[in-house]
Amino acid sequence: MCRASGIGTYIRNIIPFLTDSFDITLLGCEEDIKAFPWADKVKIIEASSKIYSVSEQIELFRKIPDCDVFWSPHYNVPVLPIRAKKRIVTVHDAYHLAAESGIFSPVQRMYAKFVMRRAVSVSDAVLTVSEFSKAEILKYCPSEPAKIKVVFNAVDEKQFSGDKNSDVIKKYSLPEDYILFVGNVKPNKNLITLLKALELMSGVNLVIVGRKDGFITGDSAVAEMVNGSESLKSRVFFTGYADDKDIPSIYASASVFVFPSLYEGFGIPPLEAQACGCPVVSSPAASLREVCGGSVIYCDPMSSEDIAEKVMKVRGSAELRAELIEKGYDNIRRFGWQKSAEQIRDIIKGM
Repeated sequence: MCRASGIGTYIRNIIPFLTDSFDITLLGCEEDIKAFPWADKVKIIEASSKIYSVSEQIELFRKIPDCDVFWSPHYNVPVLPIRAKKRIVTVHDAYHLAAESGIFSPVQRMYAKFVMRRAVSVSDAVLTVSEFSKAEILKYCPSEPAKIKVVFNAVDEKQFSGDKNSDVIKKYSLPEDYILFVGNVKPNKNLITLLKALELMSGVNLVIVGRKDGFITGDSAVAEMVNGSESLKSRVFFTGYADDKDIPSIYASASVFVFPSLYEGFGIPPLEAQACGCPVVSSPAASLREVCGGSVIYCDPMSSEDIAEKVMKVRGSAELRAELIEKGYDNIRRFGWQKSAEQIRDIIKGM
């Protein structure tokens, strides 16, 4: 899972701050893990089964060694008994349960509810990334409030401090002037409403860092909307997979970062944008007001008109842009991966 989007970011940034306190063994793709600069400080057990699969459960049962603490960074925990004295799990959100009907099948929802409840019940401590997510977990696991500890995510300020780089813009064939969205096209990201807002903003380009196709089989609504509109087709640019080293420059070159998401357990991209000096227009939904505070312009995520109005307001005022950039720098100082890792270290040592 080190290469996964949000959860991968979490793993890659927390682990290096724990290696001095614990002897750590990671289960995962050895090739992926060895690519990280801290890989020589951990032991690696190759594990390659598909997430949520029966084979994953069998592999975890077989390969998890005797250990003092087993920590799962997601709630796909081993259902079978394992050789661990204590267990800890991170539940980032409850999207599989909270998503509106039609996105997941009844069987998928039932499985997600079983796995989450199992993860919480068998764990000695449950980490989550915001007060919003804690409240969501308690909706489905109301009997376990004492176990749940909130430890915020963060942003790597050293990585996300990029300047504008014309070579990066050329590499991805991007326009010189654009607004930006970073993330996948899951339904909760609300890209359809953002595209409708773009139709109201004459001459404005939108760059989407991520893939064009959906995360649910057959979900091609975003691609179909772009391809079916001459106006959008010429103004929407998908980077596909973008190298980590290039993303800060893509943030820094944008006039506005737009995040109309309807559901986020935490929401790291607005912080990444702020670290790169890009002003943010964001939905206030879910955890986003908790994360962004007063450092962004909030929009109604269900109103394409309001999204368009707020984006154009920021684009049209150099004074407002400068104010939001400074507020963004102040906001990201509230969070830090080292601080979060130290909280996790203390929770583990106190178990």
